[in-house]
Amino acid sequence: MILLRKVRVFSLFILSHYAVKFCIGGDIITASEYIQDPGSIISSGGFYRLGFFSPNGTTNRYVGIWHNKIPVFNVFWVANREKPVLDSSGVMTISDDGNLVILNGKKEVLWSSNVSTSGANAKAQLLDAGNLILQTQSSNMSTNYTTAWESFQTTCDTLIAKMKLSTNLRTNEKQVLTSWKSPSDPSIGSFSISLEPLNIPEVFLWNGTTLYWRSGPWNGKVFIGTPEMLSVYLDGFSLVDDKEGYVYLSYNFAEVSYLSYFFLRSNGELLQPFWDEKKKQWRIDWSTRASDCDVYGKCGPFGFCDAKKSPICSCLRGFEPKKVEEWSRGNWSSGCIQKSLLQCDKLKNGSSKVGKIDGFIKLENVKVPNYAIWSSPLEDKCREQCLSNCSCAAYAYDAGVGCMYWSGDLIDVRKFSYAGTTLYVRVAHTELEGKRDLRAIIATAAVVATVIFSIGTFFAWQKSKKRGGKDGHQFSKASSENVLGGSLSKVNLQELVLYKLEELATATSNFSDANKLGEGGFGAVYRGRLLNGKEIAVKRLSEASGQGLREFINEMVVISKVQHRNLVRLLGCCAEQDEKLLIYEFMPNKGLDAFLFEYAMEGRFSEKSDVFSFGVVLLEIVSGRQNTSFNEEDQSLSLLGLAWKYWEEDNVLALVDPKISVGCSEIEIIRCINVGLLCTQELANDRPTISTVISMINNEIVGLPRPNKPAFTERQTTTDTGSSRQCQKKYSANNVTITALEGR
Repeated sequence: MILLRKVRVFSLFILSHYAVKFCIGGDIITASEYIQDPGSIISSGGFYRLGFFSPNGTTNRYVGIWHNKIPVFNVFWVANREKPVLDSSGVMTISDDGNLVILNGKKEVLWSSNVSTSGANAKAQLLDAGNLILQTQSSNMSTNYTTAWESFQTTCDTLIAKMKLSTNLRTNEKQVLTSWKSPSDPSIGSFSISLEPLNIPEVFLWNGTTLYWRSGPWNGKVFIGTPEMLSVYLDGFSLVDDKEGYVYLSYNFAEVSYLSYFFLRSNGELLQPFWDEKKKQWRIDWSTRASDCDVYGKCGPFGFCDAKKSPICSCLRGFEPKKVEEWSRGNWSSGCIQKSLLQCDKLKNGSSKVGKIDGFIKLENVKVPNYAIWSSPLEDKCREQCLSNCSCAAYAYDAGVGCMYWSGDLIDVRKFSYAGTTLYVRVAHTELEGKRDLRAIIATAAVVATVIFSIGTFFAWQKSKKRGGKDGHQFSKASSENVLGGSLSKVNLQELVLYKLEELATATSNFSDANKLGEGGFGAVYRGRLLNGKEIAVKRLSEASGQGLREFINEMVVISKVQHRNLVRLLGCCAEQDEKLLIYEFMPNKGLDAFLFEYAMEGRFSEKSDVFSFGVVLLEIVSGRQNTSFNEEDQSLSLLGLAWKYWEEDNVLALVDPKISVGCSEIEIIRCINVGLLCTQELANDRPTISTVISMINNEIVGLPRPNKPAFTERQTTTDTGSSRQCQKKYSANNVTITALEGR
C-alpha cells in the first residue's frame, strides 16, 4: 500500500513536470519550455495570448496572437498561415539552430522564423505590446540578448499600435498587410496594403497588382484623401523617414486600455474597429468602403465621383464622356476627354489662332488625383508654375505639403462632404467664357433691378416726406394721445402707458449724459427712475434717424405684440413737441448678449462658434459658475482665463465645483476641462468639429491634445468695448429699432 502511494506521488510529479513543459503560463518559449496544442503563453501584463486556434469553419490548427482580456476572440497575427497543423499534435518551440519553429506530430517543420542565429540560449518572448520577439546570445558566455526576429516585422492582415508599414527606399522591400484568403482560411489572399513612398507618400490598397483604394498624400499630420483621419486627436499617427533608407508609418495611443486596430478583410475592405467596453463588442469606427466612390478610379480619367448624386459619376467641367454608350449603361471606367483644345495643344498643332490663355475651374472639398508631384512650398506660386508648364493638368495647395501639380490623366477625383482639398483643373479659356457670360447676365439683371427698386423707393420716400410734413405739423401741437389715438387701436392699451415728456425728462435728469446707457443710429438710450421708484430705459429717437410718425407707430405695434422672455418689454411711449420716445423695462442684469459667448464678446463669428459656446457651457458645468459671474470690478479673469490659469499651473481640479467632484472620477473631470479648453481655443481652425467633440466625450478618441490659450481670457473693460458695452454696470439691451413694413 505504501509502495502504491509512492508510485502515485512520483507519477503526479512526472505529469506536472511534463505539463509545465508544454503548457507554460509565462511569456517565454525556450527549447525546454515549449507550447504544445492546446497550450499557450500570456504577456506579462496579461494583454495578449499566443497559442493554437482553429478559425470558424475548419479544424485546421494555427498558432496566433489575440487579445487576452477581450471576451470576443479576435486573432491579429498568424504564424503558419500557409501550412496548418492538421490535428492537435502541433508544437511551437526553439529549434537546435536557434529559430522559432512549429512542428507537427511527425516533427516536420511547418513554419520557421528562418533567421541566422548563433543558437546559443535562444528564447522567444511575448511582449505586452503584442509583439513576439526571438532573442539570442552571441555565445554561451555572453549575458546580453539581441533581437533576431519579431512578429511585428512579419505583419498579417492587422495593424495594431506600434506596428509599422514600411518601405526600403533602396531595395523597394516592403512590409505590408495581406488579407486572409477567406474568413476560414488565413493563407495569403488577394488584397494587400503598402506604404508607397511616391513624390508625396500615400497608402495603397491593392487587389493583386491592381490599385483598389488609396489614402491621398500625407501632409505631415494626416492623409488628405482620408477626411475621417484625426491624427491630431488620435495622439500618435506618424510617418517617418529614418534616414537609413526606410520610410514607415505607425500609430500609438496614449492609453493602453483603448483598443483599436486596422484590419484588412478578405473582401478587400479596410476597417478600423474599436472595443466598446460597455456593449462588450467590437464596433466599426471607419471603413474604406463607405461608398462606391471609395473604389479607385471609379469614374475613370477626368471623371468626378459624388456619392450623394445619382449617377455618382460625371465629367469635370470642360470634359465630356469618352464613350457615351458605356456611360449610359453605368460603366464609367473609360472616363472623359476635353471638349476644347488647351492653348499648348493648339501651339503643338501649329494653329494660327492660339486664343486666350487657359484658365482653371475650382473644385472644393475633393480628394486630389493620384500621383501628385511636389513643386513649391509657396501658395502664390502654384498657379503661375502650372500655367507655365504645358504638361500641368491641375494643381492644389495644402499647408502641410505645399504646391502639388498633376500631369497626364486626373484619376480618382471625388467629392467629400467635409474636409478634403481645393483642386484647380486646367481648362481652355472658352470653357470659362460661358460661365462669365452667365455671370454678366446675372450681374446686369441685378443692377437693373436695383436701379428700378431705388427709383421706386425714392418716389415713395418723397411722397412719404410730404405726408410726414403734415403729420409733423399736427404732431408738434397735439398731445401723445391725440396724435396716436387713431393708431393705438393696434396696441395693447391695457399694458401700454402714455408718458408725458416732462415726466420722462425728470426721470432721466433731463436726459443727462450720466444716465446714457448707449447710443445707436436711431438715437440714445437713457436710464431713468420714475416718481414711484420704478427704473426704466428711455429710447429717445433723434431727428437724424429718419424715422417718421408712421415708423414710430409701427415699432410700437410690433414690439407691443411680441412677448418673449428674451426680448425686452415695451412699457409705453411719448410723442410731444417733436419728440418721439419709447419706454422699455430696465435690465439691471444686462442684456442677453452678456450671457452669450464668442460672437457677443467680440463680434467674431465662424462655423466653430457653436463649438466655442459648447466649450464655455462645459466649463460652466464643471466649475459651477457662469461665465458672466466674472464681471465684477475686482476680477480681471473670465471663466476661460481662470480655467487656463489652473491648466497652466497643473491644478485644474481647483476649478471644479465641489458638488460634482463627489462621485465623479478625477480623470473624467480633467477630460471634460481638456475638451472645454480645446473647444474655446482662440483660433477657430484649432478647435475640433462638433462631431469630434462628441467622440472625445464618449472616449472614442482617447489621447487628447494639449489645448492652446483660449480666447477672451481677460474680462473686458469699458475701454475694450463699444455699443451696448460702454457701461459695464448699467445695461439696457434695446439698441435696435424694429420696423414693420406696411403698404403706403
